[in-house]
Amino acid sequence: MTTKEKEYKTFKEFYPFYLSEHQNSVCRLLHIVGTSLVVLVLIFILVKSNYKLLLLLPIIGYGFAWFGHFLFEKNRPASFKYPLYSFMGDWVMWWQVLTLKIKL
Repeated sequence: MTTKEKEYKTFKEFYPFYLSEHQNSVCRLLHIVGTSLVVLVLIFILVKSNYKLLLLLPIIGYGFAWFGHFLFEKNRPASFKYPLYSFMGDWVMWWQVLTLKIKL
């Protein structure tokens, strides 16, 4: 960690930083697509009782998100340093996009 990097102690502190790392609309869209697919696949898994497919969920969710970061946002995903807060941020941002509190 460089001296300029802030150490986040709470999710409330972290979330504005999380949003600042998702300014590119394509990156945000890929996050929303990935998270939405996770929800749909999870429903499918529960309906079909095919629990082996649970292994796909992180690949789907993080695959879309990391693709967005590396190709469009051109930054390092916050999940590398703050995995729990980033996971929470994905769901909060997903909900806020769905409820039109933030724009794609």
